[in-house]
Amino acid sequence: MKQKPDLYIGGTLLALLVALEVAQLGLERAAASQGSAGQAPSFQVDPMWPKPLPNHWVLGSVIGVAVDSKDHVWMVHRPSSLAEYEKGAALTPPLAECCVPAPQVLEFDQAGNLLRHWGGPGPGYEWPSSEHGIFVDYKDNVWLAGAGGKDAQVLKFTQDGKFLLQIGHRGRSGGSSDTENLGRPADVAVDPETNEVYVADGYGNHRVIVFDADTGAFKRMWGAYGKPPDDNPQTPAGSDPRIPGSTTKRPTVQVVAEKGGDKQLNYVHCVVLAKDGLVYVCDRLNNRLQVFKKDGTFVKEIYIAKKTLGDGAVWDVDFSRDAQQQFLYNPDGQNMRVVILQRGTGDTLRTFGDGGRQPGQFYGVHSLAVDSKGNIYTGETYEGKRLQRFLYKGATPITSQN
Repeated sequence: MKQKPDLYIGGTLLALLVALEVAQLGLERAAASQGSAGQAPSFQVDPMWPKPLPNHWVLGSVIGVAVDSKDHVWMVHRPSSLAEYEKGAALTPPLAECCVPAPQVLEFDQAGNLLRHWGGPGPGYEWPSSEHGIFVDYKDNVWLAGAGGKDAQVLKFTQDGKFLLQIGHRGRSGGSSDTENLGRPADVAVDPETNEVYVADGYGNHRVIVFDADTGAFKRMWGAYGKPPDDNPQTPAGSDPRIPGSTTKRPTVQVVAEKGGDKQLNYVHCVVLAKDGLVYVCDRLNNRLQVFKKDGTFVKEIYIAKKTLGDGAVWDVDFSRDAQQQFLYNPDGQNMRVVILQRGTGDTLRTFGDGGRQPGQFYGVHSLAVDSKGNIYTGETYEGKRLQRFLYKGATPITSQN
């Protein structure tokens, strides 16, 4: 008879422990999917992704990364950035048995298998002299930009590489007031609600410009703070040897970084559309994101690593995959890391990565895309020349070590 109270108490404690465990699990899952106060998304590098390429193929500077509706990962790289010793088998006569530049555009599945590959000049379109940026739209069409010295066009293809549309023509850039041609465009994004293509234009021009995504008809454009784009020189300039074929000038000293409020976009390096209708624009050398409504009305700006000189801190941006897109992910190529920010406030929550060659480190992290599971894919330019995947591990507490 004395055992019954003990059994009752033991059963009650067990039930309480189970309930607490279930509640804790629910809180952890909620935090992992949405984030919470004092927490931010965390990631772990997947060192075995993607699988090795066939045919002795090697990558040059990876200059664009995108994810399509099937969670396939697309990338574009610059074969022209490979040194002779890296592409010895492609020389005449061959220097060695390895290696050969991979085709410019590659598609991978979630397992890291190479699915499709294509790219290069063809009939009816002008392939850029220096590839830059890739986007897969809601119809699964693939868009490409180009930042070479005379590149003034963006291209649209099917996923099999069939040419569909060219906007702008090589060598015809008329500056930031030209409504037909571009100026070394860096990136594109397509709005599924309006079927409009937004172009980050770019390395030569200083604007965002919008066209019809099927016809290429001009719609509207704007510069910094939503004002008309301005091509007047703003900073001391020098040549940029990193861009093949480049003749455009760029700042040698980032004198505007600490002052803030530069009235000109300086390397319009990305354009990304949020679910709430806001347009995020990377102003790379000014170390800031400028945020607009779709009609070009200025909303706000977010500075990231504001004192960064050199090649700047704001190279690309994408969003977390919760319904509210609470977090921004910014590859900071100059500081060799990815920065995680609270989208609403612009506060930096944590960073991951550092300069280096090992998995999880970066050299010139240039482009970033997020799949439906929240995993991050990064591409590295200059001598980085690789694609990496970082697995989403949920939200974890923010500490001083983050």
